[in-house]
Amino acid sequence: MQAFTAERDAATPDEFWLLSHAPIFTQGLNGQPAHVLDAGDIPVVRTDRGGQVTYHGPGQLVLYTLIDLKRAGMGVREWVQALEQSVIDFMAERGVLGARKEGAPGVYVAGAKIAALGLKVRQGRCYHGLAFNLDMDLTPFARINPCGMAHLPVTQWRACYAEFNAADASINAIGHAFARTLNDRLNGLNS
Repeated sequence: MQAFTAERDAATPDEFWLLSHAPIFTQGLNGQPAHVLDAGDIPVVRTDRGGQVTYHGPGQLVLYTLIDLKRAGMGVREWVQALEQSVIDFMAERGVLGARKEGAPGVYVAGAKIAALGLKVRQGRCYHGLAFNLDMDLTPFARINPCGMAHLPVTQWRACYAEFNAADASINAIGHAFARTLNDRLNGLNS
């Protein structure tokens, strides 16, 4: 993703990369070691994204957004809000109420974080993105102060969506549905 961003030019199409990670804690540029309480057997990796520490693992949808913000006519704050609103819209279309928290980027359901954001912008081009807790083991979050916040409750889509069906909730299926919502939002901002 760093190489893609460094090598792209003004004509390079934007890309969304959709994946799920093996268990890993990632520390953003502002990450403080004290927020990793007990990593145990899970590796801790420093990254060049903004933010503090988070956990990534199987059953979590990670969407890397490789977007030329300059070409899209957006600033970082506007892109963060677009990402958050896309998650909120995706959930609302399925009857789940998501919300933002002032000063704490991400999306929350009943006060528990369901989606975390971490971005890096270089020369107007954004990479990294968001992590949406879909159907995963949440216990590793207890080994950290997620996003630098002690005792931050976390949740996942499986716990929030009454019609959750594991067969319909693959990373691929949910990821593509979410990417469509994000793309619609992005196109709406540019029209």
